[in-house]
Amino acid sequence: MALRNFRGRALMFNSLSGRLLILTTVFVMIAEVLIFVPSIARFREDYMLNRLERAQIASLALLADDMLDPALEAELLENAQVFNVVLRRDEVRQLMLSSPMPQMITQTYDLRDASAFVLVRDAMMRMLNTENQVIRVIGAPVKEAGLLIEITMETAPLRMAMIDYGLRILVLSAVISVVTAVLLFLALRALLLKPIKRVVGHMQRYAEAPEDARRIISPSAGITELREAEEALRTLQTDLTQALKQKERLAQLGTAVSKISHDLRNIMTSAQLFTDRIEMSEDPIVKRMAPKLVGSITRAVHLCESTLAFGKAEEPGPTLTMVRLAELTEDVVGAEQLAVGAHEVRFKCDVPPDLSVRADPEQLYRVLSNLVRNARQALMAAQGGDIAITAQETTTAWIIEVSDTGPGLPPKAQAHLFTPFQGGARKGGSGLGLAIAAELVKGHGGQLALAETSSQGTTFRVSLPKGDGAIQIG
Repeated sequence: MALRNFRGRALMFNSLSGRLLILTTVFVMIAEVLIFVPSIARFREDYMLNRLERAQIASLALLADDMLDPALEAELLENAQVFNVVLRRDEVRQLMLSSPMPQMITQTYDLRDASAFVLVRDAMMRMLNTENQVIRVIGAPVKEAGLLIEITMETAPLRMAMIDYGLRILVLSAVISVVTAVLLFLALRALLLKPIKRVVGHMQRYAEAPEDARRIISPSAGITELREAEEALRTLQTDLTQALKQKERLAQLGTAVSKISHDLRNIMTSAQLFTDRIEMSEDPIVKRMAPKLVGSITRAVHLCESTLAFGKAEEPGPTLTMVRLAELTEDVVGAEQLAVGAHEVRFKCDVPPDLSVRADPEQLYRVLSNLVRNARQALMAAQGGDIAITAQETTTAWIIEVSDTGPGLPPKAQAHLFTPFQGGARKGGSGLGLAIAAELVKGHGGQLALAETSSQGTTFRVSLPKGDGAIQIG
């Protein structure tokens, strides 16, 4: 039972509600202490002024009758709770009333021009000093009944009165602190803690089924900061739900593509057998076109096989050989020229005829084909332009660049350039071409990067390393 109670108290102190209640009480108590000190100083000053006023009244009784009975004089001093009364009138200092003092005067206090700091300091020192002393107090007479009035008095009654007053102030402060803390806690709980708990509840319910769009939070907080947090959470949940749905669709699409690629591979394999007969034709046009047809069908078969491997979440590694780049680029350009039609799209290959690169020929063909196809589609949409393939060799890498004179890439396409299904620069495009090309180049240890893009055109750069190490990105 004791352990359960301890854990309960620890849980309360660790919660935002418990800490808020404790801090509110502490801060209110600090404020009350700051009020307590000057209040005690003010009470001490009023106490001594009251004694001066009583002593002045007793002195006025003596002025009315010079001969007072000693018993009456003692009664007046006792009523004023002083030993002596000195009144200065017309520059004459007169001992109006007096009685024997138990001890010598230890200190003198002048209330006529005392600063707040002096009053607070003297009050605190009097509270700490437990010794009963006789002090002299100087003040200004009430109603300007003289220049000044002096009294002598004991400090014990003053200190006891200050302690009594202080205890009452502390009790009242404690009550005010508790009431204020509770009210402030309830207000903050209603205005802040409950909305926060509501947001946390939404997050927990959403975590149970993030695919369910009905569990996305609807901002309703009246506090600006909380509403901003709810709106940010709604945006995050919406994006996550859409991403999960897209992931599920992609998984389904991958399964379907794998099945289609499997059957298409069988069909293309059969087509390969027919091309063997076509190559035997004596027609010169057929002889010229047959090798291109055979190459296209062979690449289609390889693509289907790669798609099946990709459906298993693994892209086959490249088979590296020395490839003559000029012949490969001519095949790429030749395939794309057939799709140009009547559009004014011109191709230029500036590749040294003897330049060979270490790469997988089929995968490098796919990389360059994707880049050239994207450039060709952009220029056809812009009513024509030029596409250039250039290559150079450095001491550490082979550099291949594909440039066009198109309108450039929009900012949105640049932000997700190599992200599948998000980096499409062309309306209706899937965004897979650049993502596949980047992955294939990375498999060679190289890098595919956007070299530049503007209204004057776009350039992509493929870097393939010469050594065994990969190209250092960034």
